[in-house]
Amino acid sequence: MENRRSFFHLHLISDSTGETLISAGRAASVQFHASQPIEHVYPLVRNRKQLLPVLEAIDRSPGIVLYTVVDRELADIIDERCREMGVPCANVLEPVMTLFQTYLGTASRRRVGAQHVMNADYFARIEALNYTMDHDDGQTPDDYNDADVVIVGISRTSKTPTSIYLANRGIKTANIPIVHGVPLPESLLTATKPLIVGLIATTDRISQVRENRVLGTATSFNGDEYTDRATIAEELKYARLLCARHNWPLIDVTRRSIEETAAAIVALRPKLR
Repeated sequence: MENRRSFFHLHLISDSTGETLISAGRAASVQFHASQPIEHVYPLVRNRKQLLPVLEAIDRSPGIVLYTVVDRELADIIDERCREMGVPCANVLEPVMTLFQTYLGTASRRRVGAQHVMNADYFARIEALNYTMDHDDGQTPDDYNDADVVIVGISRTSKTPTSIYLANRGIKTANIPIVHGVPLPESLLTATKPLIVGLIATTDRISQVRENRVLGTATSFNGDEYTDRATIAEELKYARLLCARHNWPLIDVTRRSIEETAAAIVALRPKLR
């Protein structure tokens, strides 16, 4: 018999953008495969007037309530109204803040949106994102020595999403496709600053991903060779030899998420500086 997923309402109330809540809610809900959340996100809730319609919406569609509201009065209102409605709620940041306060011996400033202050780290991320977008898929090949990381790999090894994820952490990342018989840019081979990493995957995995891509491509595109397993095996062999020749580390992304691949690259950086 086919397994059917049930649905539940997940209400996310934030006095900022809601990004922290969305990540926390999804990280928790993904552990419950039989239940699918219906997300209701309420960002920038900072006073009673903004909070009242949110509470009315929760009353109409009861479910789990998660919130990140630093204003104690608003937090108390949410807790009280959720008790009255009989719905579970949790202040996601409160246990973490309590832990920090206990260890550091000082109270937090409870500043709304403090994680989004435009400080040096913020501008470093913007600079890294701009660099990464300009150097996606082998574009602008003249200044690879300005990169922190350069990712190489054959088509469909998650080079671009991994690069963007790293850029969001302030790491300037370029990525270059490895194409059998096409030499890599000389500016890459002479670069001394960046960590250069090769991404690979199994033949079956790459073929599967490429087949999905072909399905969404115009009918004029001939994908037979692109998805052919023998051709992919040759591409991977060439990529392995290329990375071995230049002593570039390889990461197999077959069973890794983008986050796990990025973490593996970050772990390599201090060792190879």
